[in-house]
Amino acid sequence: MRDITEHDLDDIARGAAILGTGGGGDPYIGRLLASSAVRQHGSVPLVPLSDVPDDAVVLPVAMMGAPTVMVEKLPSAEQVGLAARTLAGYLGKELTHIACAEAGGVNSLIPVVAAAQLGLPLVDADGMGRAFPELQMVLPTLYGIRATPMSIADEKGNRGVLDTVDNRWAERLARSATIDMGCSAMISNYAMSGGQARESLVPGTLSLCAELGALVRSARAAHEDPVARVVSRLGGRRLFSGKVVDVARRTVTGFARGEAKLSGTDGDTGSELVLRFQNEHLVAERDGVVQASVPDLICTLERESGEAVTTEGLRYGQRVTVLAAPADPRWHTPEGIALAGPRYFGYDIDPIGVAG
Repeated sequence: MRDITEHDLDDIARGAAILGTGGGGDPYIGRLLASSAVRQHGSVPLVPLSDVPDDAVVLPVAMMGAPTVMVEKLPSAEQVGLAARTLAGYLGKELTHIACAEAGGVNSLIPVVAAAQLGLPLVDADGMGRAFPELQMVLPTLYGIRATPMSIADEKGNRGVLDTVDNRWAERLARSATIDMGCSAMISNYAMSGGQARESLVPGTLSLCAELGALVRSARAAHEDPVARVVSRLGGRRLFSGKVVDVARRTVTGFARGEAKLSGTDGDTGSELVLRFQNEHLVAERDGVVQASVPDLICTLERESGEAVTTEGLRYGQRVTVLAAPADPRWHTPEGIALAGPRYFGYDIDPIGVAG
């Protein structure tokens, strides 16, 4: 076990933005919230998933909504604590651990805020190994773990608890509430035992985020290629390098939906890549041919700095490199593909993985 200190937060935020596949919220905002919480309450113990006891009460905490909204509607640290305390009170259980629902820019750091506020350890794991746009799209769903009871809280102090018939209905009703709350809210759900957490979560996520962030930082300092280092560490492949020439983005039903077009540079000159996203990148098409798709990771990095570019951060003229990396193998089971594969999102294709 080690502690997460303020010194660690930059690297975690940088690495989480990479694993977030364009979504998961603005890492800068998450870093600010976590930094304030750690300064106020002290460092947060980070516990390996394997060390979580069977009878632990593990509670994931996250932000729900469209990442584009967060650019102007900043969340508050009080929201995070309110969501966790509301669910704990409803369950009538004493919490022992906080966890990450997903590896995303803000959603890898929101749990740091909750853990600091509540004085609890944070589990070094998450529910996806990446970010997905809908709350039922977590590996615990594949293990029969219920999303509800779940709490939801906004920045005005409104809060509620949902109890639904299944995890898809949890997404549907919570999304409606989130829209009424201004398209972003804090949630806490998937309360689970330590045994359930060890079985269903992806181990080592926060450590990997910190490692990726440090790798990008050290590569830049050594005047090396940070993108190549990230590709190598994730066991992925480079898909495309180019300049952003068009972005069509809209906020619909609580999601940031759209597509970005890239014109190739260097070895990709003369080709075009289209990225299609719903909060996160879902499909990458080169000259009309799909190169990668969910459930594997599609990540967009600034070409020179290696910094991740979120879907709300894509702008005309940016020079980026797009890479693909393998998801947790459980996402490639029939059940995983049905839950978060391309056809779920309306693309009539089989998954195109890193191996092509």
